[in-house]
Amino acid sequence: MDSSPLKALDTRLLESLQLDGRAPFSHLARRLDVSERTIARRYQHLRTLGLRIVGQPVPDRLGLVRWLLRLRCTPDAAGTIAEALARRPDTSWVTLASGGTELYCAVNTRTADERNALLLRKLPRTPHVLSVSAHCMMRIFIGATSTWHATRFHTPGPAPAVDSGTPDAPLTLDATDRVLFTELARDGRATLPELSQVSGRSASSVQRHLERLRTEGALGFSVDFDPQLLGYHMTTQLWLHVTPAHLRTVGETLATHPAIAFAAAITGTSNLVASGVFRTPAELYDYIDQHIGPLPGIQSIETAPTLREVKRLAPALP
Repeated sequence: MDSSPLKALDTRLLESLQLDGRAPFSHLARRLDVSERTIARRYQHLRTLGLRIVGQPVPDRLGLVRWLLRLRCTPDAAGTIAEALARRPDTSWVTLASGGTELYCAVNTRTADERNALLLRKLPRTPHVLSVSAHCMMRIFIGATSTWHATRFHTPGPAPAVDSGTPDAPLTLDATDRVLFTELARDGRATLPELSQVSGRSASSVQRHLERLRTEGALGFSVDFDPQLLGYHMTTQLWLHVTPAHLRTVGETLATHPAIAFAAAITGTSNLVASGVFRTPAELYDYIDQHIGPLPGIQSIETAPTLREVKRLAPALP
């Protein structure tokens, strides 16, 4: 096995996987103008460094509501509470920030009862939790199938989605769809024969299910790779208070910035949250000064560097 450090080809391969996590090696080889054998070798090398391709449900297409929870805890208990949240099947990621006394997590809920059980009963009764704020994600500008920790490696992001008027009805899933979501959460590049075996369906049937889920916008794929291996040592959450008239403009603009992996309009005093990946504190400062500062309607900004990722890219399955 080639144990060399990251090469320029590795970064280009990661960028291509961001565009399509399930793209065959043959397609990737043509795109990058190298042999298929070279692609396979570099992919396996990246896997030894922790690369994962993760299939994830798109919450709003499946009738789920995504919440961002922000908890402030006593310093001695924050790690324990974060670990407990990470064990819940409905959380997709959990991080510690702000000196280890604040943690964030994303949770998908299907019903008001599910939401209230966590927000009104479970968390308020948890010892050493000083405060809880819950922010409903109203509009995700970028990162709909990723977490704050799936870096974009400075690949230009897709154009923001255009509103189509009446939202589509939630997609109905059958037993095969649910099996596929479970298996693709473990390995987004699982082969058709592997998916066929675990689902008990033919390869052609599995292919039809995958095409339907992807075409309907219910299934996406994220690249999980430690940004520090690419020289990015500062993942930071940005909480912005933006005037309502400029909220869409700011959100859509952030979605075009290479440093931003995630941006969403949320409920609460800070009505827009984003996650940026930077090399150094100086680069973060320059980003705020040169890219955030000139945007219209921004009334305040709060930054919170991530200290530890307790859970990452573990989809809360539908």
